[in-house]
Amino acid sequence: MPPLIGLADIREARQKLLGLVDTTPILELRGPAVESAFGPGTVPILKLELFQRTGSFKPRGALLNIMALSPEERARGVCAVSAGNHAIATAYAAGVLGTRARIVMIASANSFRVAQCRALGAEVEFAPDAHAGFRRGEELQAAEARTLIHPFEGLRTATGTATLGLELMEQVPDLDAVIVPVGGGGLCAGVSTAVKAINPRCRVFGVEPEGADSMHRSFAAGRPMGIERVATIADSLGAPYALPVSYALCRDHVDELVRLSDDAIRAGMRLLLEHGKLAVEPAGAAATAALLGPLRGALEGRKVGLIVCGANIDAASFSRLVA
Repeated sequence: MPPLIGLADIREARQKLLGLVDTTPILELRGPAVESAFGPGTVPILKLELFQRTGSFKPRGALLNIMALSPEERARGVCAVSAGNHAIATAYAAGVLGTRARIVMIASANSFRVAQCRALGAEVEFAPDAHAGFRRGEELQAAEARTLIHPFEGLRTATGTATLGLELMEQVPDLDAVIVPVGGGGLCAGVSTAVKAINPRCRVFGVEPEGADSMHRSFAAGRPMGIERVATIADSLGAPYALPVSYALCRDHVDELVRLSDDAIRAGMRLLLEHGKLAVEPAGAAATAALLGPLRGALEGRKVGLIVCGANIDAASFSRLVA
């Protein structure tokens, strides 16, 4: 039986987050080119979480986790492991909640994200890859008694991301489907839980890069699984493994998973730029890319929510990726 998160828990979390996160807007994509891209009658509704504080959905979970710490734990500080978005969110959450953050970032992290993290007051160090980063995070926990704020695992993290799903379902109550990017699964775990609690008939699809498909492997195996290496331009979705809470919630509430090539993700980025006037990071385009590609036929003529989860990318990197 999966961990339980009810609507009352999600609404309580939203109250705790008031004033610290924003209710992000929605945008319906329209026009002949959009209809041609997604199919006749399809109504794509973007949930613009890229406009969240720190540029991604991540503060929702980071704030709830730090709020739960005792004064003694906050005094010892927190640590996090991240390619960027969770690092920035943890730095922000630590600052507004009166603690100190030490962040282990992956060596390939976008320089814009590193600068954002430091600007918010966090100490930053680097690890060569995600596996090494998590090992270093455990070392910091042991050596400095810091609390690890996990990037995707845990009931508080999922309850935080569920507030995004609650917002979307209130903004667009008659959605037929919601498409959610999947990295470690924390975003999809929370959003899918909220969507199904409010409207069990609304279908939920998770989308992963081909080069970081730990949730696909976990669904196939019936338990959380890892991958040998992350190989995708969508580094924000590059979790090296799934973990029990996020896996169980996704397994219980997600109707189907799909995978995308990096070229498909680039196509999603280009469409959002041209027709939504949005310059997003690769992970932020994953849901849109899924509706352009593997889910186009299944969802043609439907009203579909697309989670645009983040946009922490510099101009040069964005230009290189979409060129």
